Amino acid sequence: MRLKWLGHSAVLLTGTKRVMIDPFLTGNPVVKVEPEEREGLDYIAVTHDHRDHLGDAEVLAKANTCPVVAVDDLAVSLQKRGVEGIGMNIGGRVGLNGVSFTMVQAVHSSSLGVPVGFIVEMDGIRVYHAGDTALFSEMSLIGERYRPTVLLLPIDGRYNMDIIDAVRAVELIKPSLAIPFHYNTWPSVAADPWEFKRLAEGISPVTVLSPGEEIVL
Repeated sequence: MRLKWLGHSAVLLTGTKRVMIDPFLTGNPVVKVEPEEREGLDYIAVTHDHRDHLGDAEVLAKANTCPVVAVDDLAVSLQKRGVEGIGMNIGGRVGLNGVSFTMVQAVHSSSLGVPVGFIVEMDGIRVYHAGDTALFSEMSLIGERYRPTVLLLPIDGRYNMDIIDAVRAVELIKPSLAIPFHYNTWPSVAADPWEFKRLAEGISPVTVLSPGEEIVL
């Protein structure tokens, strides 16, 4: 599987299927996405309905004729707008032709339903996209239960946990690899990913990506 950070919390996973998570592309000042990466999507997953996460989900879903996996309230709202919404809730799992989505808790806010994170499993790799969230103690159970290969977590410290709390999250989850996101999109979410790497790397390996950069897992 290949994992590409597009900027902010937008991530593209390419393997047996192509999955985009939190597709905030239009209006994203740091996004790096090629035109062809907007095409050929099999699934879109959205962690919550804030603009910087829901983003282009509706447009991309219609252009690619692909479903959007989201918490049930948001999925129903998308269905009313002509999108195939696959609704689920925290603790649920949906298997879809070579890729599975498990919905886990996130501590944040949302207008429709609740904010969530996803464990996306494909080609034997488990990616934990934490969405927007504060630190919470049940992260240890998520780590124990799902043993993620990769953890993607926010570090901005204004709308989510800060670097110190993010390091604690790595301690609780114990991923094989941690990647910070949701920082430096705007001044209000400024944070130093290298400081996070310095503090967390004694716990788990850390990779700092630039928007548009890709790694092979």
